[in-house]
Order: sequence, then C-alpha cells, then structure tokens
Amino acid sequence: MRIQPHNLRTPGPTPIPAEIYEAMSDPMINHRGPEFFELITECTDMLKQVFMTDNDLFILTSSGTGGLEASVVNTLSAGDKVLAASAGSFGDRFADMLDAYGADTQRITFEWGEAIDPEALRQALRDDPEIKAVIVTHNETSTGVTHDLQSIASVVKGEFGKLLIVDAVSSLGCVPLPVDGWDCDVVATGSQKGFMIPPGLAFVSFSKDAWEAQKTATLPRFYFDLDEARKYLERNQTPWTPNLSAMYGLRAALESLTAEGMEGVFGRHASIGQFTRDGVRALGLELLCTDEERASNTVTAVKMPAHIDGEQLMEIMRVEENVVLAGGQGKLTGHIFRIGHLGYFTEDHIQEVLDALGRVLPRVGF
Repeated sequence: MRIQPHNLRTPGPTPIPAEIYEAMSDPMINHRGPEFFELITECTDMLKQVFMTDNDLFILTSSGTGGLEASVVNTLSAGDKVLAASAGSFGDRFADMLDAYGADTQRITFEWGEAIDPEALRQALRDDPEIKAVIVTHNETSTGVTHDLQSIASVVKGEFGKLLIVDAVSSLGCVPLPVDGWDCDVVATGSQKGFMIPPGLAFVSFSKDAWEAQKTATLPRFYFDLDEARKYLERNQTPWTPNLSAMYGLRAALESLTAEGMEGVFGRHASIGQFTRDGVRALGLELLCTDEERASNTVTAVKMPAHIDGEQLMEIMRVEENVVLAGGQGKLTGHIFRIGHLGYFTEDHIQEVLDALGRVLPRVGF
C-alpha cells in the first residue's frame, strides 16, 4: 500500500521538492568512475559554501547521528574530559554517546526550553583546565531553542582554546552558522532536515585543530575513519559505497540553496519561524521557549494545553486533517507538540497547520 502525501510538519524527515525526487531517479553509476568524481566534487564544493568553511568536509552515508559519532571517534580517546552542554533530549543523547565510548563526560545541564548560558561554560572551563573538548547542540530540536553558538564558541575557542564539536543536525542550512567565522572545529549535520532530501547522508566539517586532535585520538573507528575518508577524497571517492540516489538529490538541493543564497535561506526560515510562533499564540496556545531571541526558526515547541488528550489531538490532526506533527521527547513526552518548519516549506504549509489546529482544538476540549 502506498502512503498518500500529507503536510509533514515534523522536524525531520522533512518534505522533498518534486525536482529533487526527479533528480534522485537518475541511473546508478560506478562510484569509482569519472561520473562519480564529478558528482562528489560538485557536492563537496557547494557544501563548503553552505557550511561557510574552507575546512575539510566529508559526505558520509549514514544518518546525522553517524556524523556525530564520526566527530567523537576521530578526535577523542577514552578517559578524555569532555564538557557536554545540554538543554534537551538531543543534547543528552550526544552526551550519552560520549559515555558509550568511555569519555570522562562532564555534564552541564540547563532547563529544557531555555538556552545554554555561555557564562556557565566559562566557569566550568575555569574550574577544570583538564577539559579537552566541549560538545554542544546548536539547535535543540526537542525544545525549539537555538543556542547562542557564536558566544559559546567565543568562550570555548577564543578564551580557552578547547576543541569545539557541534551537533548542527537541525540548524545548518537553515539558520546562520558560519563555521570558519565562529571557529567551530567539528560540525556535523544530516540530509533529512534543511537539505530537503531523504535520510541517509551526513556531512562533517573538520578543522586544523580537529586534525591535530585526530593524531592522538585512540577511540575505535573503521567505517567512520575520517583520515581514510580524506585519503579517498583526494582521488574524488569515498572509502565505502555511497548513497548515490541521495547524492543526486543533494546536488540538486545544493544548487537550489546556493542559487537562493544563504542569506535568503536564513531570511526565509526566520520569516516562517516568526509566522508560526505568532500563529500559535493567536490560537491561545503557549510556546515552550519564551525567549524570542533564542526561539528556533526550524521547529516550534508548543505546550500541550492542560486537560487535553495529546494523543487524540495528534491523531485527529493526522487522520482527519492530513497534518503530521511531532510529539514531545524524553521528559516532555505528552507535554508539548512540535511544528517543523525547516527545509522545503511555504507559508501556506504553516497556515494549513494553524487552520487545522483551530478546528481540532475545540473538539478535544480546548
């Protein structure tokens, strides 16, 4: 049975434009042949424009989590002290990854729905000079908060010279993140968010300081060995079989993004983000993030009204209104729902969500 199209408003996977679907139907090619050389070169060059970096950049066949794992295993060793800043489910999961690899994880947590405080990171780094690296999630998808990465980087790199590893899965390509301008060492993201293609590719930028850390890193790696990836990229290849169809889509998506210009992309997301938040408040609903400056322009987290059956709300929206929303995660399960507005969307898509909520909310007791 084929799934019928719907207004998919999760923060990933996100809808795919028709022209990208069409590009992904191109025939298979030899990934050791000249056609692939051209494909990976074009994609890598355009990705560097989106990342705003001259650093090495790798395309991995994996989810965004694979990109994060590559970030960790290529720079750290078991027992390394790593400061893990978190204010949500994905920040916690990044820290859990460190634990799984035996890092000495120093967790610093903030209230879910609020932003990471750079001053708290400054104090933590002052208190423990042995910390080698800091990990941070730029945009916390579970709470709808975009952290002040520029200020965080100025503390971590500018003041203390520590390695900075960034989860940019739901931010890069949607909101400003000039990798070189902010001096971020390792930045990882995934294909199914702002890049408007299916899950299956991860992108990782790697700085000179990251390569210095790689020289002494001893965590086990094979599939995600970026030194091996670098050797293959020098001859326009990947070490392992790439997701060719996704890369065809990536090339088409990158052509669209670079033609629009990144400032235009950022402005479009900012406009729709504001439109979504204003529309939610007009319905009488409350946002989880009350700091307008830190509110995400890729996903909006909405408090579930008291005495409302959240599962019923989501089910009616999906079945009767053809609108698919995301629920809460972790300790926010049942307490919020989330509206994704990243990648491919228009104001009409969001208005459809708001209109449907206006019809459904009275039916579930709001």
